[in-house]
Amino acid sequence: MAAAALAPLLAAAPSPARARTAAPATEPVELAQKLIEPVHTTLKDWKAVAKVLGGPGDLKRKVMYHTGFPRRDLRLVSHQVHVKPSLALGSHVSFVRYSDRSTLLMGDVVVTEDELQDFVDALQRHRIGITALHKHLLAQRPDVWWLHVHKHGHDPLELARGIRAAFDETATPRPRSSDTATPDDLDTGAIDDAMGAKGSADDGIYKCIFVRKEKIVDGYMVLPPGLGSTSAFNFQPLGNGRAAVSADCCMVADEVQQVLRLLRKADVKLVELHNHGLRDKPRLFFVHFWAVGDAARLARALRPVVRATNVKPAG
Repeated sequence: MAAAALAPLLAAAPSPARARTAAPATEPVELAQKLIEPVHTTLKDWKAVAKVLGGPGDLKRKVMYHTGFPRRDLRLVSHQVHVKPSLALGSHVSFVRYSDRSTLLMGDVVVTEDELQDFVDALQRHRIGITALHKHLLAQRPDVWWLHVHKHGHDPLELARGIRAAFDETATPRPRSSDTATPDDLDTGAIDDAMGAKGSADDGIYKCIFVRKEKIVDGYMVLPPGLGSTSAFNFQPLGNGRAAVSADCCMVADEVQQVLRLLRKADVKLVELHNHGLRDKPRLFFVHFWAVGDAARLARALRPVVRATNVKPAG
């Protein structure tokens, strides 16, 4: 190409010096945005939200108002096991207040396939985001789906009314207090020793919960420990020391392949590998899995999975 023809192109292109000067203007604005921290609240602060949701919740770590909606209305079978609601059918939503007076709603909701589209439409009418749509179980009857929901706003009652309207498109029962009696047909001490954490009972299910050690950020918001970053190992007693395990392991990218290998080494059935959020940092991945067998043996086989991730007991 002739020099005369090149001249207009060269004139239009930024010089190296000009390009270096202009680069900072193209950097994401969020790099300069100050992170927003959650603030402590009390149950009294959430009384109006509880009224809208239709039942009681609890306060976790003084910052996260949590309400469970277990699908006690469903009679679900997976691999010949009648799945109790607290094993894998526990819808729940959480609210967190932030230092800028805003509120975050996050949740994980179980819907039947027949309810799915109407539930999604209701979420969208109320501008509640969907960040994941997936399954927790294999070979299930009836067919159910799990959705992760997310909205950041300034009026917690508006958030509560929106998610309540979506629940009203389903047969989800109103929340009520759970039975916390420890299952008497599981060796929970052996499970605790094997998992390296003290578990807790929830409506006949024994649960060992772990949270990520890192600070997890969603956009500009620092998430409280355990919100959207939990590994949960749930044991449903089947008699004679046996259990069905439905679990969810939280990982960063560098941990994923090792965890998958360890799960298969433990003869665990993999269900789904996916994300729960859209803007989390570090980026988190989750694997849902299923196993049936001697509860203590399964717990011992799963302990290497815990060790392979950067987590600590939630207690």
